[in-house]
Amino acid sequence: MLKIHNSLTGEKEEFKPLFPNEVRMYVCGMTNYDYIHVGHARMLVAFDLVQRYLRSLGYKVTYVRNVTDIDDKIIERAAANGENWADLAQRFTVAMHEDCKTLGLQEPDLEPRATQYIGPIIDMIQTLIDKGYAYAAASGDVMYSVRKFADYGRLSGKKIDDLRAGSRIRIDEAKLDPLDFVLWKHAKPGEPSWASPWGAGRPGWHIECSAMSTSLLGGYFDLHGGGEDLKFPHHENEIAQSCAACGTPFVRVWMHNGFVRVNDEKMSKSLGNFFTVRDVLKTLRDPEVLRFFLLSSHYRGPINYSAAQLAQADETLLGLYRALKDAGPSGSADAAEVERFRDAMNDDFNTPEALAVIQGVARSLNLAKAAGDTAKTAVAAATLKSLAATLGVLQQDPDTYLKRSAVNKGLSDEQVEELLSSRRAARNAKDFAESDRIRNLLAAEGIVLEDKAGGRTEWRRA
Repeated sequence: MLKIHNSLTGEKEEFKPLFPNEVRMYVCGMTNYDYIHVGHARMLVAFDLVQRYLRSLGYKVTYVRNVTDIDDKIIERAAANGENWADLAQRFTVAMHEDCKTLGLQEPDLEPRATQYIGPIIDMIQTLIDKGYAYAAASGDVMYSVRKFADYGRLSGKKIDDLRAGSRIRIDEAKLDPLDFVLWKHAKPGEPSWASPWGAGRPGWHIECSAMSTSLLGGYFDLHGGGEDLKFPHHENEIAQSCAACGTPFVRVWMHNGFVRVNDEKMSKSLGNFFTVRDVLKTLRDPEVLRFFLLSSHYRGPINYSAAQLAQADETLLGLYRALKDAGPSGSADAAEVERFRDAMNDDFNTPEALAVIQGVARSLNLAKAAGDTAKTAVAAATLKSLAATLGVLQQDPDTYLKRSAVNKGLSDEQVEELLSSRRAARNAKDFAESDRIRNLLAAEGIVLEDKAGGRTEWRRA
């Protein structure tokens, strides 16, 4: 049975959806004011994996991943650019979609945008006011009264009396309590705004996700995910708002992925130590290398980003594609290996163990190929492709992948083939000095040759 670590309880629990064979899942998506970086990609790939695996188990999944398209950062960046805020948000949303596709992410079933849910947001805020959980402050903002919600801090493990004004809690004289947070922001001159019972303004970040998730999935649903940094205050505030407004527990299982770290610090825009997905991909053989790297560590733990780690992921992927090369037609997957793979994935989506199973299958495939056992080769190849498909890797043509350069420079495929043709002619003429010269030239360009029986030569990029 699938077990998932529930951030709310701190325990690994057997997963039981609220409705048989159906999973409703919400993940906090991107605030699009810039290109996504590797830290964002880690979250996106982690929850793409979760929904893929749930579907592979036969669940009907409704996967919702929102877009925050109105936010202080969007407004500030647009003003700095001299650009309309909506145009900026749309431009970077398009860029995000491009990067997601490049990384092999499947599209969410629903992708709500905050500006599309102003009506439900206003309705939820009014409900919170009517129930006594929120109030209109003298500043014109509408605030949530944290002390009115008895379970505040359960997700993050924080106690209200221990919390003090700090980097995440801005002291505001209009608040009844320094811990209270904004639901509706009174519009400043020149800012985008919408009409509301409390005057022109825009929603706070936390209320956006509460309104979107409950509008699409109901007041109580199965899974809610996001980065570890969202646990407090964002997800804590979502719980307080949603439970108070809907009168339900809100979410059954909370999931949080760990940080990508650079030199023992979290990768983030605020620290300036981030690498955009687009920049990283320029250095890689294929976008699949980055996806494979992100899957190589358990989603809940930290992952250290470095060129060496990417190189290791690249080499491992090359080995797996070499195993699939010349494997011939696939057969049926090995049930025992499928069970081992599922045992790993059922243990809180343990991708390191799942990848170990995949590498074991690749070793069996290589042995079967070397022994000329076509039946075992067919079964091992089918198993390898099937298990890897659940992770979203190893689905490309092996020969094409192996000929792809590790960087976007060097000899083209056509140039390599021309040199190989010249080398064949030299060998046929017994001009071995010329043949060796061409081989050395190709080796200097990162092209590895394998001379086969019958005068055939295969090549790949190192």
